[in-house]
Amino acid sequence: MFKLQENGTTPKTEILAGLTTFLTMVYIVIVNPIILADAGVPFDQVFLATIISAVAGTLWMALFANYPIAIAPGMGLNAYFTYSVVGANDDISYVVAFSAVFVAGIIFVILSLTPFRAKLIEAIPQNLKHGITAGIGLFIAFIGLRLTGLIEAHPTNLVKLGDLHSHSALLALAGLAVTLVLMVLNVHGALFIGMIVTAFIAYFTGDLSFDKGIFAIPHLPEGLIISNPVTAFADVVQYGLYAVVFSFLLVTIFDTTGTMIGVAQQAGLMKGNQLPRAREALLADSVATTVGAMFGTSPTSAYIESSAGVSAGGRTGLTTLTVSILFIVSAFFGPLVSALSGISAITAPALIIVGSLMMGSISHIKWDELDEAFPAFLIILSMPLTSSIATGIALGFISYPLLKVVKGQWRQVHPLVYVFAVLFFYQLAFLPH
Repeated sequence: MFKLQENGTTPKTEILAGLTTFLTMVYIVIVNPIILADAGVPFDQVFLATIISAVAGTLWMALFANYPIAIAPGMGLNAYFTYSVVGANDDISYVVAFSAVFVAGIIFVILSLTPFRAKLIEAIPQNLKHGITAGIGLFIAFIGLRLTGLIEAHPTNLVKLGDLHSHSALLALAGLAVTLVLMVLNVHGALFIGMIVTAFIAYFTGDLSFDKGIFAIPHLPEGLIISNPVTAFADVVQYGLYAVVFSFLLVTIFDTTGTMIGVAQQAGLMKGNQLPRAREALLADSVATTVGAMFGTSPTSAYIESSAGVSAGGRTGLTTLTVSILFIVSAFFGPLVSALSGISAITAPALIIVGSLMMGSISHIKWDELDEAFPAFLIILSMPLTSSIATGIALGFISYPLLKVVKGQWRQVHPLVYVFAVLFFYQLAFLPH
């Protein structure tokens, strides 16, 4: 089924690769609930929804695409969901926001089945793509610093250095140091191990306790959050969440496609410039996003941490089948995860480090060409300062074609970019945001 011999691998290698991938990305079951909690979503709901979406997408990838690429709720998109969609709009509840995620997932499924997805990816300028990735990285790193008190509000200059003598700040700095050392030493699962070490420190300092135990039968306190597709589409129309849906869709498509291609190249699975079974692979993410929204989590994405499993020899879907099984097992450790996610200093180092990794995209921006660089810079700058990924994307898409027109290079801009620019301008100028 997995064509192990054809791919030059063995069951033992694939299972060990799956364990490696799982350890590098399991931090999401701790980080995701703590971020979505700020949107009011109950911990147990997000915890299990995170696992359900990860299992749905990763299992699809294993059985239908046969790739060692794992799927789970994406970092950055969870922050956008919480702070830009729900937190910035008093009349939008997390249930309504999940409707937008569900609609984005359905559209992603449709696009994954048509050639339009490829055309959309080709239409967006590379520098805008890199700017979006870097901007999201800066945004989630900012959130990590804020959650632990390493930075705090300033009455005139917005932010300032926090109290570095507080328990939260000291614990976060210790966790950041431990995790960075592990990553520099190329230890697989460094983010997760860093969390565990930080948790041990917190336990001995009295900041962490396990009053509810370690194990529990998983449950969904609110059941299915999105059970009626018609209602979900109606919510998007009623609250004018078109830009939100587009932002979810845009970031997910670029992030997932880029990650899949990168991991597939590392594993030697590319055929020239083509990704075999690309449709099945993209459907894994779109299906996971749709299923995740129904149960209560933000959009999913292919995880670059899958490259750790590839480095360990993973080449087939047996790797991701192993990851899926381990996620299912983790569902029974809800009280443990709840205790860990309740201490922001345990999860913040992961946010900061993942943010720094995403910032690496700025090295690909053509900084010596202002008409290419400034729209990307505008995206990177505005995402953390406006607390909105959608606003950053909008400003980039509006400024890019304008500068190209002024330069006399309007023919180099794909018609879809002009369409997006007009839609974003209308949204910023005339709709609430």
